[in-house]
Formats: sequence, structure tokens, C-alpha cells
Amino acid sequence: MKMSLTKNDLLVKVPAITAFFWIIKVLATTVGETFADFINTNLNLGLTGTSAVMGSALLVCLVVQFSVRKYVPLIYWLTIVLISVAGTLITDNLTDNLGVPLWISCVVFGVLLAVTFLIWFRQEKTLAMKSIVSKKREAFYWLAVLLTFALGTASGDWLAEAAGLGYGLSAVSYFAVIAVIGLLWKRKVIGEITAFWIVYILTRPLGASVGDLLAQAPQDGGMGLGTTTTSIIFLLAILASVVYLSSSKRDQIKAATN
Repeated sequence: MKMSLTKNDLLVKVPAITAFFWIIKVLATTVGETFADFINTNLNLGLTGTSAVMGSALLVCLVVQFSVRKYVPLIYWLTIVLISVAGTLITDNLTDNLGVPLWISCVVFGVLLAVTFLIWFRQEKTLAMKSIVSKKREAFYWLAVLLTFALGTASGDWLAEAAGLGYGLSAVSYFAVIAVIGLLWKRKVIGEITAFWIVYILTRPLGASVGDLLAQAPQDGGMGLGTTTTSIIFLLAILASVVYLSSSKRDQIKAATN
């Protein structure tokens, strides 16, 4: 049943979960890893300068995202790219500037994310993507997304670097776990919303591992494309996908549900 909208109501503010969603999510995640490194190193802004610039850009983008009443692909995915960079920088600042061990960052962000989900569910009774039809739910959503990126960065760096698994094997490992989660969902062992958020977290270190594998020098376990080339390739791929979705509207959720 369709609901009549008042001036205070919103249409669904997020895209439908399709193959395009996961493809762009991984692309954006990869850019979050490589673009942060590009600005930090190539532009010589350092972590503090990079954090200030990207934090300001994210704040502006979030203001625009909250101001629109429906899902707009360009605005939404630009916010995802910027929040991916921000999540990377939060973890990098804790590790490089404050000396916080990666495993502690994993625990802290994991707890914060669990608390966010708990409060969100207790107040709204759902964590479903298709239920993002109010500013309050959208605020919970973007906070959870930011924490998934920070958690994914910490866990990805820990597995690839501190645990010595390497970028390629890390990417394969995360992909395998995602496949298992998908199988468990298909067999109805875990619910749709639980599966979604687990995979959402795991695609962050998956994309970061792919980005590092492509960008890092061969002696560091990468393919040597560099952060500039890798960022450009993935940004163009994101742009092409968003332009297609904007015209085709294949990822529009047709009706809002509580």
C-alpha cells in the first residue's frame, strides 16, 4: 500500500540493493583507500591536512544529502566516496599519529557500531535500507556507514600488514567470507538485514585490499599502478555507473515502507 507524503516526509533516501550497489560500493571503497594515500603523500598535505580537507568536503556533502527529499545517485555516491576516505583517515590518524594498535581500533569501532545498531533498532524497530525515510533514520544510517568504513580499514590493515597476510591473499579471504555470508543468507540461516550489514563491513577491507594491491609498489606486494592511476580508474568507473543509474533509475526503491 502506498503512503501519501506530507511536506515532512521523505522518499527512500538510499538505493535498492542490486549488483550495481555492491559494485559501486567496492569501487568507492577502493578509492577511499587510494585517494586518501594520494592526497596525503602526493600533495604533501599530511594526515592532519588531508583530514581537514576531506572532513570539510564530507560535511558539505552530508548537508546536501540531508537537504534532498529522495535518493539522488550523484549526491549519495559522492557522499559514500567521501565517507570512505574519512573512515580511512580516522583509522590512519589513530594508528600513525596516536600509536593506537590496529586490534584496539577494531575492538573500539566494533563496539561503537554495535551500540549504534542497538540504539537505532530500539528507537526505529528496523535497520532495513528501504526504511530510510526520515532524517533521524538517515542520521543513524550515515553514522553506521562511517563506523563500518573505519572498522573495515582497521581490520583490513591488521590482516594485510600486521598479520602479514598480504594484499592479494587478504582480498581473496574477504571475498571468500562474503561468499559464505551470501550462501548462509540464501539458505535462510541468517536474515537479510544481518547479511547486508556484515557484507557491508567486509566490502571495506575487500576494496582496500584491491586498492593496495593495484597501487602499491611490487616490492611492497602490489602491482605498482600508483595511487593516482588507481584512483582515476576507479573514480571514472564510479562516475560511469552513477550516470547510468541516474538515467536508467534501475536502483530506485519504488515505495517507502516503515
